Amino acid sequence: MYIIVVGGGKVGFYLTQTLLGEGYEVLLIERNAAKVERFVEGFGGVVLAGDGAETVTLAAAGAARADVVIAVTGEDEDNLVVCQVAKQKFQVGRTIARVNNPKNEQLFRLLGIDVTVSQTNYILNLIEQAIPERSFVHLLSLRHADLAIVDAKVSAGSVVAHRAVGEIVLPVNTTIAAISRGPHLIVPTAATEILPGDDVIAVAHRDQEDELRRLLVVD
Repeated sequence: MYIIVVGGGKVGFYLTQTLLGEGYEVLLIERNAAKVERFVEGFGGVVLAGDGAETVTLAAAGAARADVVIAVTGEDEDNLVVCQVAKQKFQVGRTIARVNNPKNEQLFRLLGIDVTVSQTNYILNLIEQAIPERSFVHLLSLRHADLAIVDAKVSAGSVVAHRAVGEIVLPVNTTIAAISRGPHLIVPTAATEILPGDDVIAVAHRDQEDELRRLLVVD
């Protein structure tokens, strides 16, 4: 597998180092000449000086044969352009973009970026999971159909408590994937009864998260 990493900051440096250590063919693109000189000492010939948002640079990097292009610069605009050029000009099968401002994540998905990585949202999700009072947590966003994975703790007063999964009318584009009950993880069937205190892991359309929250959780 051939992977192109654009952006030689800390994220790009350690990502390249890790991928090389795992045996992947990797090329790091960085436009800062001083950084390139330092990287060449550690990485050898797998560093290219240039602007990864420019077609000529990606062409020189061999983007036409790349399996994955990962843009991890400190600028969201650059990361978006890198991935779009890789997709549209070189038909790269998989693009991954770092999103520094979480408000831009939705835009990136709408514009066809395969995977977005927001450090801010990731940290917020970890904080939410660490707070016992948080009964509804957005765990992960999925690009396909704008879906998300959420974890909700069923309240005692919830309308779904003590009802079988097959009896519950869920929001559109929503499905219950698993139920965590104490030390047990249950893959539910239509006959599985949902109990107060259960952690319900569901796949939901992002537009339906609020409705799902109202169904499962009583604040």
